[in-house]
Amino acid sequence: MPQPVRALLVALALAAFAIPAAHPQVYPARSVRLIVPYPAGGGTDFFARTLAVQLSQQMGQQVVVENRPGAATIIGAEAAAKSAPDGYTLLLGDTATFAVNPGLYRKLPYDPQKDLSPISLTGRFALLLVVNPAAIKAGSAMELIDQAKKEPGKLDYASPGAGSPHHLAMELFKLRTGTALAHVPYKGAGPAIQDLIGGRIPLMFLDLAAGAPQIRAGKLKALAVASESRIPALPGLPTLHESGLPGFEAWAWQALAVPAGTPGNIVAKLNAEYRNAIGAPEIRQKMIDAGIDPLQSSPEEASAYIRSETAKWAKVIRESSITVE
Repeated sequence: MPQPVRALLVALALAAFAIPAAHPQVYPARSVRLIVPYPAGGGTDFFARTLAVQLSQQMGQQVVVENRPGAATIIGAEAAAKSAPDGYTLLLGDTATFAVNPGLYRKLPYDPQKDLSPISLTGRFALLLVVNPAAIKAGSAMELIDQAKKEPGKLDYASPGAGSPHHLAMELFKLRTGTALAHVPYKGAGPAIQDLIGGRIPLMFLDLAAGAPQIRAGKLKALAVASESRIPALPGLPTLHESGLPGFEAWAWQALAVPAGTPGNIVAKLNAEYRNAIGAPEIRQKMIDAGIDPLQSSPEEASAYIRSETAKWAKVIRESSITVE
């Protein structure tokens, strides 16, 4: 080999050793977006914005809430599922996003179990069986059941929309009680509550956050709660289990997720950051005051819960012949 060439190769080799090794970028190195598949102002949006402020402080980067509402959370979920799996896109989905949509829609542009990786369960809302006291005189869930059986098909019930947890809770109630109640879907909880208070529709399942103020004002009457035990906000309200429906349980719940394929170390960091955030006393109290039962879990626990809820609601959808397409 000619001397000049040999000298050049030696120089290049020495230069390579002189270059310092590149350090891996510390996550997060830039802002993170948190997709909420609902409009601004609702319970999920409140949770996300409260959480985002705390996470921003903890992580040293801005967590920006991005509302992507529509199509039973499908628009927001698809946007998250198709994002880069780098930890810079999070999704705060709910019962519909993770567990109901697969059984409700023949064609879904995302697969909750293949395209999304859970970080943690985040919160749940107790569902209350409520009536307009002027429209239905029942003083308990069993009295309502008796009335519904005496007048099959004559009682309507409202929901914030087809496939919502409120809708499916009532369909489960119908299956368990053998009653015939007609579903009237609304575009959101607000319009449904207005017609319920106005007497245009007599009953529905309503989440605690939306229902408690109306119950305390005497505009609505709660007959039972669909949780496994009584809730602190309404300690005198019996559960449906206590009311003669053993094991009856239905929640509106949420979970935090990232696109599938996000590195495990980032998922672990996000889980730890979320646990720290929801463990902060002031954040936890804000959630409780809003009617939210704050939750935390491992990614594996969240995945197992999503699988169990998917199977549960798929059975209800199938047996109730619910369709939205």
